[in-house]
Amino acid sequence: MIHFRTIFRIIGTLLLLLAGVFFVLGLVSPLFKGNDLFSFLVSSFFTAFVALWFLIFGKGSKAEFSRRDSYITITFCWIAFALFGSLPYWLGGHIPSFTDAFFESMSGFTTTGASILDNIDSQPHTLLLWRSITQWLGGLGIVFFTVAILPIFGIDKVQLFAAEATGVAQRKVHSRVTVGSRWIFGIYMLLTTACAVTLKLCGMNWFDAVNHALTTIATSGFSTHQAGIAAFDSARIEYVLTLFMFLSGINYTLLFLLLFKGKIRALYRNTEFRVYLFTVLGFTTIITIGLLAQGNIGFEKALRVSLFQVISLQTTTGYATADYTLWPPYLWMLLSFVMFFGACGGSSTGAMKCGRVAILAKSIRGEFHRILHPNAVIPVRMEGNVISQDTRATVLTFTCLYFLLIFVGWFAFMVMGLDFVEGYSISVSCVGNIGPALGTLGPAYSWSALPASAKWLSTLLMLIGRLELFTILLMFTSTFWKKR
Repeated sequence: MIHFRTIFRIIGTLLLLLAGVFFVLGLVSPLFKGNDLFSFLVSSFFTAFVALWFLIFGKGSKAEFSRRDSYITITFCWIAFALFGSLPYWLGGHIPSFTDAFFESMSGFTTTGASILDNIDSQPHTLLLWRSITQWLGGLGIVFFTVAILPIFGIDKVQLFAAEATGVAQRKVHSRVTVGSRWIFGIYMLLTTACAVTLKLCGMNWFDAVNHALTTIATSGFSTHQAGIAAFDSARIEYVLTLFMFLSGINYTLLFLLLFKGKIRALYRNTEFRVYLFTVLGFTTIITIGLLAQGNIGFEKALRVSLFQVISLQTTTGYATADYTLWPPYLWMLLSFVMFFGACGGSSTGAMKCGRVAILAKSIRGEFHRILHPNAVIPVRMEGNVISQDTRATVLTFTCLYFLLIFVGWFAFMVMGLDFVEGYSISVSCVGNIGPALGTLGPAYSWSALPASAKWLSTLLMLIGRLELFTILLMFTSTFWKKR
């Protein structure tokens, strides 16, 4: 049985929060001397009106919530936020096409960072702030806020996390999910504030500093300038963003242990973090050498550009300080390989995650040993703990689905008229929530030239990737909807 009343109540409450954000942005719009007061206020009232209807339908809901309910809630929360989040773009006339407005909104909430805007610098400040807020809200997941600040539903909130992030289990910050999530939210706020202040000290104005802090900590990549980070032409800013992108790619539980418990060893002993660190260092070293071999760049700049770009793509932030599609093909091929890794589970990043990569690598090594020694029992371990067969099967299934989805998307995009490289790169970018792709969809270009059908498919792939495949794909199975 699906508990629709409870689902309506949760979505309605969250939409009320969204309406409140719209209202506040409408009030601050005159401070930026913008012309989008009307669009934000209308968006606020319309969203609140729909939210109240959801709450009316959800009246009398009981504290009953199944795992199937959690998948439905998560999915429709993301769709609802992307749908209503597109209103300020569309009603204000800044993005006349609803397809484009929905694409921009979904790209924001899923922290993908791909944009259809061709002249970001000319957009009203309030709208740019809203773009950044969509990514910041999407960074830890919309439903995270249900768990953190809406403990009024009396349901098992672990199920909401299970629906949004499947895969390798992470250590808990606190035995109570609500308390633990508030600690994580505190770290999220702390990193955002520290990033904004540091960027201001490095020369950004407050508006740019706040916006880039919101999108950096969310590992999402929207900028307030068409040229992105390259617009600032500042080595200090690039180093600061590199640091905070790297920190945002670490599991928030490990950050909690590091920042509030001082447990540095817990960080380095973590297998997933070590894989994350060593892949960053390894790819940065290779690409730095490749750029130096070109002979037209100094060591410091080669190292800075390489480190920035590797961390940006591995954390799926998607910032760029250079058009890497102009580099030798073997270098941007390495960067496209980086896109598959992702950072750590339990962070705001996308892609496969280093934890799954580590389990796959250990499983392959174990299989080689098993072939040589058929009677040996060779368990797969991480941090001294044996990885269960169920977890290994889930990781393998996820990996197969991940690449299958990329190939299906790749084929579909080519049918829609994209060439071989662009079709591949946009599929990888959307499923991994990365942002920039290759060719005419690279970091120096917007995605406005895509056909409408490709934009709608992109939004679907973004959503599937953000919810880590299973949440959405399960809903396409007949078993999911069967009555129990």
